[in-house]
Amino acid sequence: MYPEALVAAMEHELAMVGFVPVKTAKAVSDHITQQQGTTLLFVNSMCGCAGTGARLGIQMALEASRHQPDYLRTVFAGVDEEATMQAFAYTKPYPPSSPAIALFKDGALVHFIERHQIKGTPPEVLASDLQHAFGLHCQSSAVA
Repeated sequence: MYPEALVAAMEHELAMVGFVPVKTAKAVSDHITQQQGTTLLFVNSMCGCAGTGARLGIQMALEASRHQPDYLRTVFAGVDEEATMQAFAYTKPYPPSSPAIALFKDGALVHFIERHQIKGTPPEVLASDLQHAFGLHCQSSAVA
């Protein structure tokens, strides 16, 4: 477990673009099972690929795409352990992966990017992948 103070800047970076941290398993389940529309769920991580690729790629995709997820949520692996494990329950058949980027539509997983796809991938490539997924699954609307 990482101390929350250590990851505050990383959480703040996502909050600045509209992500809401999800801290409990119940909150993850409630959101995934009860929300209609699309949710981009980011499994944040301390590893370098989360910062140099994933977080920046997500930000770039959100800035550039006219299609936006309805909800932006994040759990932090190593901090929000129960919430993270619950998130992984919804990303099966993929194995647990952090960082990871999941797009849900009406509670169903429709797009997933695993750590091995993030590590070493330029943020522009991740952004392009996410923009394509947003175009397929998200409405042209504002982020909630």
